Amino acid sequence: MHYWVRASSSDFAGTLPQPRSGHTAVIIGGSKVVVFGGLLDKKFLSDIVVYDIDNKLWFQPECTGGSDGQVGPSPRAFHVAVVIDCHMFIFGGRSGGKRLGDFWVLDTDIWQWSELTSFGDLPSARDFAAASAIGNRKIVMYGGWDGKKWLSDVYVMDTISLEWMELSVTGSLPPARCGHTATMVEKRLLVYGGRGGGGPIMGDLWALKGLIEEENETPGWTQLKLPGQAPSPRCGHTITSGGHYLLLFGGHGTGGWLSRYDIYYNDCIVLDRVSAQWKRLPTGNEPPPARAYHSLTCMGSRYLLFGGFDGKSTFDDLWWLVPEEDSIAKRLLSTSPTNLPQNKDVVMGNNNVQSEGKESQMEESVVSELQKRLGISVSLLGNGVPIVDELEDREFVQLASSLVGERVSSNQQVSDIQALRDHWRKSTPRHIPLKELGPLLRDYQRLITRRLQANSGSHVQFIESSFPGKVAYGFYHIRNVNQLRMDDIPKLLAEYKQLLPN
Repeated sequence: MHYWVRASSSDFAGTLPQPRSGHTAVIIGGSKVVVFGGLLDKKFLSDIVVYDIDNKLWFQPECTGGSDGQVGPSPRAFHVAVVIDCHMFIFGGRSGGKRLGDFWVLDTDIWQWSELTSFGDLPSARDFAAASAIGNRKIVMYGGWDGKKWLSDVYVMDTISLEWMELSVTGSLPPARCGHTATMVEKRLLVYGGRGGGGPIMGDLWALKGLIEEENETPGWTQLKLPGQAPSPRCGHTITSGGHYLLLFGGHGTGGWLSRYDIYYNDCIVLDRVSAQWKRLPTGNEPPPARAYHSLTCMGSRYLLFGGFDGKSTFDDLWWLVPEEDSIAKRLLSTSPTNLPQNKDVVMGNNNVQSEGKESQMEESVVSELQKRLGISVSLLGNGVPIVDELEDREFVQLASSLVGERVSSNQQVSDIQALRDHWRKSTPRHIPLKELGPLLRDYQRLITRRLQANSGSHVQFIESSFPGKVAYGFYHIRNVNQLRMDDIPKLLAEYKQLLPN
């Protein structure tokens, strides 16, 4: 189990970085996180802000080097940053409406910038590309947007000779894209997601071989279709390497047939390198607000989230994602129940369902207090979600009444509720309006609770064995309709229909 904890003033000393999105944040030598550039209210940034991990200190170093009277690169966002030893290499990005193609290095031992004059197959100016280190000498960069077209080229830079080489790749190629991620995992470059030609946001995963000279492999792409709970299509997300897994967080996608607006995500999905499958990361409380174009940096067992954009606002918040045995998580868990963010967004099937007596008692007391204050009947699911009776679920009753006309008596309301359930039984996912998803999810959980109470058994055993073939109720632990993805809705509706009596 992991916990999200918003950083407090006691976590850091020094001056925290200002809000931004489209920046980069890299870890150097396991001792410092270096944040560069970004965008805030149409202003492009060029500052360097450093987090000294050992001393828990944020500071702005006095950098030297540059050209035309400017220290370091010009202000920019949506560039790439890659670390080789103590050096942070920067390429491209955007400043205003201009795409950049310059190449810089920052020596973080002496905080000196140098603009590099490279040669060979020089990549075109671009933003929203993605890059990763190959060992401790080379950099590989893939894709991006040059202002006119999406790109699908692959470049390898030798940081000793400063020579760029465009990689000639045979066979099938991924669609051109930008806003994706590119992560070296042993001998392969893994590329996920992004926005592609014509504008669709993608959710595909590709592996590129042939980047390690000693292997003598012919460069080639392979599309990977892994089992498990794959993330929804997105761009502007992060993928951070941590031990035997890669952690995907955030990003944005399109609302599809439910919305013409972008949807921003705050889910955590793990690509397990050992089992080669996608998994949801079990978290014990509410995640930070959804966002894209943020940074998520791994420091041992801790992750540090900073900044980003949600379509309206630019963030300046800092969040820890830590395992439950971490001292930061223990600080959260020692908080009084009224202040503890409650979320049991634990995915069934990950063998991570935990029940603790003290936590259960705390949840029951909260529900009891809710009943007393509101004077309503409340049940508690095994996931800690309070379940309100149908007739006291105001939004549910209003939706039922609007479907068949206004009613007065409770008997007529019961009839209306049955009509609403019949309406959902006959509906297809495409015909469920967005406003109906909240009441549908709550009724789904209510019906599971009723079956659980009738069976008087373990909620874990019940959920795992209720459907033919032991298909789990996958949305039993969802606390908020905003946690649903677009491709969850057909599954939710199918499971709901199986819960309804014939």
